[in-house]
Amino acid sequence: MAEQPEEVRRFLEAIDALEAIEDDAACASAVSDLLKTWPDHHARLREIRQRRVQALKNSGKTWAEIATILGGVHPTRAQQIAKGLRGEKNRPRKESDGMAAE
Repeated sequence: MAEQPEEVRRFLEAIDALEAIEDDAACASAVSDLLKTWPDHHARLREIRQRRVQALKNSGKTWAEIATILGGVHPTRAQQIAKGLRGEKNRPRKESDGMAAE
């Protein structure tokens, strides 16, 4: 497996540090604080990735090359990311998923 960028490693270490908080109340409180803001951070990360994928495409990379950079996703998924599409959330549900389409 390729070495992770320093920023990814630090992020994962921060999660480990939260888990290592010995006081249950302090840990639960800290994690709750983080989770309250997570939707905003998650959206920001998707936007950063989208801009960078667009930049890669504009620089001449193929969708297959970009897909490899993204960790082996399908080239079609790389295109969806560039458009800001969020995968399954943009697909209609199948009736076999337990919920009928309205």
